[in-house]
Formats: sequence, structure tokens, C-alpha cells
Amino acid sequence: MTKTQGDLAALSRFVFQAPDWSASLFFALVLAALVGVPAFDYQFVLDDVYQGMLYIGVPTVVAAVLTPWVDQSLGGRMTHNRSALLALLCEVIVVVFLVGAAVITLVTDLGQTFVFDVLLVALASIFAFRLFVIMAISRRSLLVAAVPASIQTVVAAVLLFVYSGTLRYLEVGGPLVRAYLAQPRDAPPELLIVRPEDFLVLAGICALYALAVHGFLVTIDRPWRQSLGVSVLDFIRGFIGHIAEGSDELEAFFEGLGEEAVVPVTVMGIRRADGTEKARFVLPMIHPGPMGEIGGGNLPERIARSAEGLAFPPHATAGHDFNLVTKREVGTLVDAAEDAYDRIDYATEATPALREQEGESKLLGQAVGEDALVVATHAPGFADDVDFGVGLSTASEARASGLRNVMLVDAHNSNNGLDGDDLGHVVPGSQRSFDMMAAANRLGNRLADADRGDLHVGVAWDPTDWEPEDGIGPLGVRVAVVEVDDQRTAYVLVDGNNMEPGLREELLAAIDADEAEVMTTDNHVVNTMEATNQVGEAIDADELVALVEDLVADARADLEPVEAGMAVEHAEVTVFGNDRTETLASTANAMVQIGGAFLFVVVAAAMAISLLVFLLTG
Repeated sequence: MTKTQGDLAALSRFVFQAPDWSASLFFALVLAALVGVPAFDYQFVLDDVYQGMLYIGVPTVVAAVLTPWVDQSLGGRMTHNRSALLALLCEVIVVVFLVGAAVITLVTDLGQTFVFDVLLVALASIFAFRLFVIMAISRRSLLVAAVPASIQTVVAAVLLFVYSGTLRYLEVGGPLVRAYLAQPRDAPPELLIVRPEDFLVLAGICALYALAVHGFLVTIDRPWRQSLGVSVLDFIRGFIGHIAEGSDELEAFFEGLGEEAVVPVTVMGIRRADGTEKARFVLPMIHPGPMGEIGGGNLPERIARSAEGLAFPPHATAGHDFNLVTKREVGTLVDAAEDAYDRIDYATEATPALREQEGESKLLGQAVGEDALVVATHAPGFADDVDFGVGLSTASEARASGLRNVMLVDAHNSNNGLDGDDLGHVVPGSQRSFDMMAAANRLGNRLADADRGDLHVGVAWDPTDWEPEDGIGPLGVRVAVVEVDDQRTAYVLVDGNNMEPGLREELLAAIDADEAEVMTTDNHVVNTMEATNQVGEAIDADELVALVEDLVADARADLEPVEAGMAVEHAEVTVFGNDRTETLASTANAMVQIGGAFLFVVVAAAMAISLLVFLLTG
């Protein structure tokens, strides 16, 4: 990925999984009880706790319970976990406002009226905050979203109305109504200053803040609609939903960005003498991203499940512009791979593995019949994805000598994460792109002219105990050892996204083979919460080296005569599209940088107008 795309991916560190609703409500009630002790001056501490839970805790609980029901009935997507967490955060906001007001009254001549005015601002602020969150998550209009957004503020206002005895200022209702809606005797004396017009002020401030939220969202949404034709709220909702709760809402957003593309799907089948499949290399020319299981994020596992033998799905020469927009597209690639597999012409002879290097570009190739497997790396230099066009051109150079099909693998095995200005993306026109093509041309000529020998293959696999959080996906580590004329070549595939610098060299030094290369799948299932989570970053390198040594030994023990062949099928899928990923990343990063400053201006302006309202209302 580019630096800009890396900055976008790094935003995931700000998103966390919403805790269970019961945990949020528990902390909300505890906080309300603790705040009640210093806030209310009753004779018994339990009375203070009760008052805190009544005036601070009850609005939180009611909002947590009712918001999902109301929002979902209006077509929204607020969950109970999100609702409880949102209510808790709003309670914290109110407490912070009141504590700040109390401190100010201690050092100034401002009295209880000031504290109550601050309370009104706090209640309006949590309405605005809830409105923004609900509009982002549920993607509803301002007026519709205002209904569930107002619950916590309305409940707090009702409690103030009832326990302040405000009804005594109004000539409405009889004794029964007053018995239930006017209970000042059970309230703290500080609430007796509340008047009917205070609720009109609260409603006015809420309306003002709602307009401020609407203006803020319209302003930050305009660049997205102009450059991408989609709404930023769709992106925010999908991004949070995927990271926090594993939903696939983000795919709906990506579908709005997608473009049709035709991509090659190259398959190399390896079968035993009795015709049963021993192994299968599958290389769709797409990028397994963008993150988690969104789009093609877990493509390697889907491919592995479709093969009868041990599947090897290495990384193709494609960047984030060739991310699939939805998981549905993976099925199209799997079907294309099956069609290609059915058309394979098998051969029993292959060439020894050969190497070519131009500049930093190193290629390891081995021909089977008229086809060839070529693995490219720039290690120990740092490199990330190879551009789609560069890959097509490099494969064409390798085929120029007469090879029929070339499976060009990006080993994706050495990178320094997001450090530095150049993240190693191999793009058209770069020196590395010309180096790859030059090396491929020479390698293709050598493979076409090389002597053939009987082909033997052995495979081994360990799913490992590591998890995606450790940088290792569900396919674990897979090894294929190819023997031709007493030369043994080991192909090691680790289910992860790139590799820590130097680890590839450690692995090669430990592998007992004449030639070897280490590859990663670039599986983005390991990148749900982190922009980088490379192989070797979280796990112990020595443990991985020992595992690979054992698997190579097992694969050597599994060597047997086989026949192999290759075929290519073209699939039409929907991908992000040319430059769309960079546009998305640039727009999102600009929104974060400029949006923060603009939000500060909007909040400051709203607060200033609120102060003016209080001055004018006396």
C-alpha cells in the first residue's frame, strides 16, 4: 500500500469493539452512584447514592434500553451494545460538565443558577453527540435520527420537570396530575430554581446544536460526494461496524465505488500417478484486501477450501486498486479456478529451479512442461505490492521465449511496515518495474532452453496455534518441495501479510534445500485492528524457523513422482478500480485533518451562541 493508504488503514486504531451492554450499564450506575455522594448533601450516604442514580443513572439506563428499539423501528441499525456504550459516554459528558461548573462556582461568585445553565448545555450537548453518532451508524435523516437521539435528554428533562415542581408555575392539571408530575418535596433544594422557560431554552439550544451537527456533516460530506459519489456517513458506519462488531456493512459502501475488471486466474495442478490431486497452486490476479474478511480479505482460506489437495494461494502482482468489493466476488474467482483446473494439460517433466536478478529484483523460476512458476522478491530490500500492470508486463516478458503460461507470484516477504515515505509499491515506470521485466525476460529464455527431468513433489502443512492477531492466518504455514534431477527446491508459504525485514533470510538459511523461497499470502484477515501486522512482528522468529525446518523435512519425506500442469481462466469481477483506493485514502485523511479543526470551530460557535442565549434570557 502507499503511505496515504497506510494512514487510512491506521485509523482502525481509534475503533474498538463495543463492550457487552450489561457492562456499560453497570459502569453507568456505579458512576452515577459515586457522583451522587459529593453532589447531594443528605444526612445518609445511601440517600446521596439514590439521588445520583435517579437523576444521572435513570436517563442513561432508559436511553440505553429504548434507543435500539426506537432506532430500529425507524429503519436504523443501532445495536444494544452500541446504545449502552453511547449512553454511558453521554453520562460521562454530563458529569464532566457539572464537575467543571462546580469547580468554577468555588472560585467565583457564580451561584446555583450557573450550574443549572451548564446542565442545560450538557443535556443539549449529549443530544448533539447522540444525533451525530446515530446519523453515522443508522444513516437516517436529521429529523428521523433526532427521535432516538433525544431520548436521554428528554428523560433527564422530564425528571427535572417533575422533581423541581415546575408544574406549580402552570395552571394545568388537577390534584392527581400534580401528585405525579410535581414532587419537589422529594428533590434537592437546588432544583427549585427551575422555571418553565428553562425547558424552552433547552429545546432552543438542542435545535441550534442539531443545525450545527447537520452543517458539520454536510460540509465534510461534500468532498466525498464530489470525488467519489458516495457519502462519508456510509464509510463511517461501515468502518465502525466492521471493526467493532464484525459486520459487513462496509461492503455496501465499497460496492458504490467499484469498477468492473477482467483478471487472470492461474492454476497449477499437481496430481499423483493414480490421478488424485496432491497439491494446487491458485493465483487470482487480485489483492486480498482491504482488511479483515471484507471483500477479498480472507481470499486465501476460501481458495484453500475449494481444493481437494493441499492448496497454495500465494500473493499475486496486484495492489489495493484490485481489492474485491464484496465477498460474493470470491465465488466468481473460485469458479474460474475450477474451470482452469479442469483444462490443465499435465506433464511429468520439469526443469531445475533457476534464478535471475536485475538490480534489487530477484526471480526464482521453474518450468513444468510448457508452463512456469516464477516467484519475485526484492528482499532484503523493502517492498510492498507490485502493480497490476507491472505484473502483466513481467509475465509477458517471461513468456516471450515461448512459455505458454506463467504464474508470477509476488513473494511479499520483506517490508518495514509504514515507516518511511516510500513503502515499496512497485509501480509502472519505476526502476524496479524495469528490473523485474529484464530479469523475467532472461529467466524465461533460460527456462525454455533448460533440460527437463522427472518431477517429484512432497508437501506438508501446519495450521499452527497462532491467531490472526499474531500475524498468522488460518492457513498457517505450507511447504512444497520440488525435486528434479537431484535438485530440491522448497517453496514456503506463510498465511500472513508481508514479513519483518531479515526474517526471510533467516528462514532461507535454515531450509535444507538447494533452492528455496519464502512467500506470504498477503491475507488481510490479520489486519482488522492494525494497519501492519507482519509475520515476525508478534511471534517469535525462532519458533517460526523451527516450524519451517520441520515442515521442509516432512515435505522431503513425502516426495513422490507426480505430474503437473497449468491453465489460465479470466474472470470478470468488481474491484475498487484504478486510483479509487488512493482517492478514498486521500479524502479520508483530509477529512480527519481538516474535520478536527472544523469541528472545533463548530463547537466553539455553538457554545458562544448558547452563552448569548443565556444572557438574553436573563
